[in-house]
Amino acid sequence: MLDPKLLRDTPEVVIASQRARGADESLISAWQSADSNWRNLNTKYDSLRAEQKNLSKSIGPLQGKLKSGDNSVQGELDALMQKASAMADELNQIAAARDTAEAETVRIMSSFANIVDTAAPIGGEEDFKVIETVGKPRDFKAEGFTPKDHIELGEILGAIDIERGAKVSGSRFYYLTGVGALLEMALVRMAMEFATKAGFTAVIPPSLVRPQAMEGTGFLGQAAVDVYHLSADDLYLVGTSEVPLAAYHMDEILDGRDLPLRYAGFSPCFRREAGSHGKDTKGIIRVHWFDKVELFSFCDPKDAASEHEKFLAFEKEFLSALELPFRVLDIATGDLGMSAIRKFDCEAWIPTQDTYREVTSTSNCTTFQSRRLRIRSKVSDSAEYVATLNGTLMASTRTIVAILENHQQADGSVKIPKALVPHLGMEVLTPVAKRI
Repeated sequence: MLDPKLLRDTPEVVIASQRARGADESLISAWQSADSNWRNLNTKYDSLRAEQKNLSKSIGPLQGKLKSGDNSVQGELDALMQKASAMADELNQIAAARDTAEAETVRIMSSFANIVDTAAPIGGEEDFKVIETVGKPRDFKAEGFTPKDHIELGEILGAIDIERGAKVSGSRFYYLTGVGALLEMALVRMAMEFATKAGFTAVIPPSLVRPQAMEGTGFLGQAAVDVYHLSADDLYLVGTSEVPLAAYHMDEILDGRDLPLRYAGFSPCFRREAGSHGKDTKGIIRVHWFDKVELFSFCDPKDAASEHEKFLAFEKEFLSALELPFRVLDIATGDLGMSAIRKFDCEAWIPTQDTYREVTSTSNCTTFQSRRLRIRSKVSDSAEYVATLNGTLMASTRTIVAILENHQQADGSVKIPKALVPHLGMEVLTPVAKRI
């Protein structure tokens, strides 16, 4: 949610942001009209309420005189009582209109995305800026063999069963089996240990949340098509633990001296992947369910930009520990999502696709989510909205894909990165007998 002062005092900032996102600029004038209507009605109500109070002061003494036997005031009292009754009816009508107008301002305001950072590249999905490239992709040709894709490697290693995943649950589902299951658990353990050593509190949050949590984080706007909704319970399956982590302090006032509050959440993630028909339908790159370790921070707004850089540094360090070649992107304004003002993605090199694919992402949402979720911090007398930031540290399926393809050997075995060995208990994944 935006600060109403932005729209009242500097609407040009909001217009520029909407334009950069390719979003609806007419929302600004629609909100201003609704806000003006609400404020006029509010003023009218307050004025009439003050008049009503003064009228009550006039009625009181006349009622006292009538009770003491002075019938001469009866006519005057009747007239004032009639006026008071009419005034009460008018107040009720104005109050109803005011509430309707206020609801309209909230409805329109909820459609606004966050104000983009002016440092973010302008444009759509393909207009990102490459900030940095880390590591060099292997030259498999020079090594004398053609790399296998993760689907074939998963079969050779007995690690991934896509066929039975589809049989049981449908397309874009899978089983991780044998070393595949162990590999995910090792990655989760490594990620959680990495995060807790960096000062994050480990959390396993609920994966079903109420509408206010989903809406508060901005996932019931343009992203609603990707959300699974259980209508019988009015609960949502989360697409990321960002949602329950953000809502963890909903309706709370935090002690500002405790900021930043950092959490590392592990949860399954569920996504419809609406609109992605024909994209990455093979394998486990784009699936309806996967597990993820997500970083989240509540911090002072003035520290949000530096906190964002720290999140990116955490992600880069983790990917480097996995010995993966990757690049860092500054995502363009039209691809930021509703809540973020700026987003950095890390994309790992996928040899068989001859391209980089997103494996981590981190977003600075400033006070956009905290306003919706009513999360503030207080040090002295006044309470201020906090900034929220999120960042994927490890998304199971894509990280597994990157590890298998980048660290494969000619015989189909896969060398395990040194940092992961203590968590997995093996240095090499070796081919197994053909799965039954």
